[in-house]
Amino acid sequence: MSSNFLESDVGAVLTGVFRDSSGVVYAVNPTRETVSELIFGLHDVETPPTVRLLAPGDPIKDVLADFVVAGRAADLIDAGTLALRVLEDAPEASLLVTESAVVSLVAGDDRVGGLSAGDGAFVGDVRGRYEREWADAEPYSLRTPPLSAVRETLAADIGVDTAEDFDALLDSLEVAKGEGEGLDEVAIALLVAARNGQLLYDMSKWGEDVGLASKATFSRMKTRLEDSDLVTTEKVPIDVGRPRLRLRLAEDLREVDLPELGQVAQERLYD
Repeated sequence: MSSNFLESDVGAVLTGVFRDSSGVVYAVNPTRETVSELIFGLHDVETPPTVRLLAPGDPIKDVLADFVVAGRAADLIDAGTLALRVLEDAPEASLLVTESAVVSLVAGDDRVGGLSAGDGAFVGDVRGRYEREWADAEPYSLRTPPLSAVRETLAADIGVDTAEDFDALLDSLEVAKGEGEGLDEVAIALLVAARNGQLLYDMSKWGEDVGLASKATFSRMKTRLEDSDLVTTEKVPIDVGRPRLRLRLAEDLREVDLPELGQVAQERLYD
């Protein structure tokens, strides 16, 4: 790789670098925006390289608080395409270090440049530095399950309609962090469960089994949704033990589409 990249956004620069690279690429000290675009960009490349992302812990944590980004990152980690480690002493620049070039990411007013240096000795020195940094760095523990596993198990364990609604509601949100920044994954799961009349027991068991959240977290969110007049519950008798609770949307929400449901849920939960 010897050419520079000049694109409208950082995602396009990253995609270009990844398409021209093979083997291991070190992504060093990326901005928060770059971390997110890197994760989505790796999904868009047919034969992506293996990316070792080295960044301070706070930017990684902030970006991966969004369930959509974290779930996609987990897919890449599961496939061996991405690995995350925490960088203690970050350089001033954001770099991509491939096997043949060092690319510095520079943002202008309306375009992003990937300025490439391909001198063999220089590339070797920089790559050696970050190979050593990688070896010394602590792995970043991502607890979010792969998004593909969430989708597949939701369809298999709960139902295709509920899984399709989960995807549609997730896609309607700009961000899925919760606490005023969209809805979190547990709220989304319970809202679509209520839209489809699923049992709380089944949803919380599925969520705990797939690694989404504990049964206690599902129970607490169910209470918040009830207190916010978003869902109601119906008791369903069983042969042995306490009745199960069937989730239903509040009556005024049963005919709304999913984007409106998401908007109303955000307003009632966080306003």
